[in-house]
Amino acid sequence: MLVYLRHHLSFQILGLIFQVSESTAHNIFTYWQKLFEGELPPSLLEQIKKCQEEEIIIEQLRDYELIVDSAEQPVERPTDYQEQKIYYSGKQKRHTLKSQFIVLPKAEDIVDVVIGQPGPTSDIKICRQTLSKFDSQQTFIGDKAYLGENQIRTPDKKPKNGELTENQIKENKVLSSRRIFVEHLIRVVKVFKVVQERFRLNKSRYKSVLLTVCGLVRLRISALILEVIEGEQSGEVIDVIISHSFPSKLDFVSSNPD
Repeated sequence: MLVYLRHHLSFQILGLIFQVSESTAHNIFTYWQKLFEGELPPSLLEQIKKCQEEEIIIEQLRDYELIVDSAEQPVERPTDYQEQKIYYSGKQKRHTLKSQFIVLPKAEDIVDVVIGQPGPTSDIKICRQTLSKFDSQQTFIGDKAYLGENQIRTPDKKPKNGELTENQIKENKVLSSRRIFVEHLIRVVKVFKVVQERFRLNKSRYKSVLLTVCGLVRLRISALILEVIEGEQSGEVIDVIISHSFPSKLDFVSSNPD
């Protein structure tokens, strides 16, 4: 499963590598991908859904100026013409799906992720549909694609037939230095070539696969710490702990194959 996500090889090649049939390689990938998706929360907001301290953490997030950005990924061209028009991105000159990432300052964690919107959907439209998850006083940092939303601080735009002041240029540089962290995290996500290259699986699998990758990225950047504890009767218990200052701890009980 990890080999497929990281290198995006065909199941035929994976079958040759691991000496199994192509269909068996596909079935093994599907089994483990679903298992990882269920065990690794892809974002902080998804994790605290099962936590009694959800409201407290949402309130604590107000102390942070969260960073928002989006990324597009090419997909196979839909066979239906009307569907082709929905997913064709004029900017990318291909059919794409767009995902939005909201992260903590310095990209310490993925706070929220929206997966698989049609490529032409504007960044600000996706973000506005997300704001209801947060406190009304929550603030964000974004690029010029988010101009017009009061909760998002964006760079000053050069006026028509005018120039930015020295102070505005300085403020834009400071804002850019803070916003860059979300781009760094998106690059970490794209280390997995299944997110970087044209998505070859059925489009219905897209959200599930990318949520799995986000969970793995959170594990990689130490936003999640897994502790395996052997239980007396139920087998192994995996504690998924948020490693930063938010005081929450979620327990996930792994199913015993026996």
